[in-house]
Amino acid sequence: MKEPAVPASEFKAKCLRWLDEVAKKHSTVLITKHGRPVARLVPVAEESARLRDTWTDSVRINGDIVYFGSDEEWEAGS
Repeated sequence: MKEPAVPASEFKAKCLRWLDEVAKKHSTVLITKHGRPVARLVPVAEESARLRDTWTDSVRINGDIVYFGSDEEWEAGS
């Protein structure tokens, strides 16, 4: 389906209506100025997954993650 092309002057006058339509129909609108495309109004993508628990069962810790097994002192390089 081809996206509707809307002149900038009409978009300015009916901006809230176009925003509602894009959100409701998950469609896009091409905004033109003097017949030339200048912008595209697109719906915001839905969040696909929550960040929390996304690494569950993906990472395994072997041993102590703080103590590296050496009593040797070290310095960070400069």
